[in-house]
Amino acid sequence: MRSSISAAGLGALLLAAGAVSCGSQSEESPEMTPAAAVAKAAKNTEDITSLRYRMSGTAPESGKVQGEASMRLKPEIAMSMKISASGQAAGETAEIRLVDKAMYIGGGAEMAKEMDGKSWMKFDLPGSDAGEELDQMGSTSQAEQNPAAESTFLTGAKDVKKVGTEKVDGVETTHYTGTVTLDSLRASLGKEDAETRERREKSIKQYEKMGVEKLTMDMWIDGDDHTKQFRTKSDTDKGPLDMTITFLDYNKPVEIKAPPAEDVADLAEMFKGAEG
Repeated sequence: MRSSISAAGLGALLLAAGAVSCGSQSEESPEMTPAAAVAKAAKNTEDITSLRYRMSGTAPESGKVQGEASMRLKPEIAMSMKISASGQAAGETAEIRLVDKAMYIGGGAEMAKEMDGKSWMKFDLPGSDAGEELDQMGSTSQAEQNPAAESTFLTGAKDVKKVGTEKVDGVETTHYTGTVTLDSLRASLGKEDAETRERREKSIKQYEKMGVEKLTMDMWIDGDDHTKQFRTKSDTDKGPLDMTITFLDYNKPVEIKAPPAEDVADLAEMFKGAEG
């Protein structure tokens, strides 16, 4: 179960960049430098209220990872992610839902076998022992992370350059790449507002736990100055990290509901029963 949490949480953490749009051709204006293009796309993430994305790649300790997620950022964070990793049982897909300040983890048939038929486990996040444990593992902060905000990391790179033009899911984009160190990200915190600083600090801590010192980042920006795709690569203490996030749509209604109560095992209630 921990590998499922880790894989899904990591996928949420590494989601990067902003909105998806269709149609227009991606042409870099003469005065638009690579750094300016990346900064403009990062700026366009600020008004995002919801998004849907696809992810694939390699995560430390989890192996090959692929999945799809939907996330609502306002008025309150909610998220649903379905993910599979090579470290899980063959054919098993784990699901995480974050709704009403509780995290639900669904392991399908395998979990039901171990939980008296219950296919979901519930963790109440604020102030609970389970919430504290998940937070120490990084899963809580990762799940709550606004994936669009990660695009601002590439703006801290000193070597941003244009690679060329490419099609991503049929959309014309311009491909940029650069490298950024955790030290440079940490040094930039003083320039940010309180909300942005808190988000960056959480992300930096998660990368530190993996032993990351430097990230190589690629960004594919469409003709409306929105990020269509983002890739993050690094060597970590626990193996290679190489995750690609492709944005499918944004600012469309996202409804996420808690699983049916009869299918849920509440961890807090299980703790009480064990103590009794």
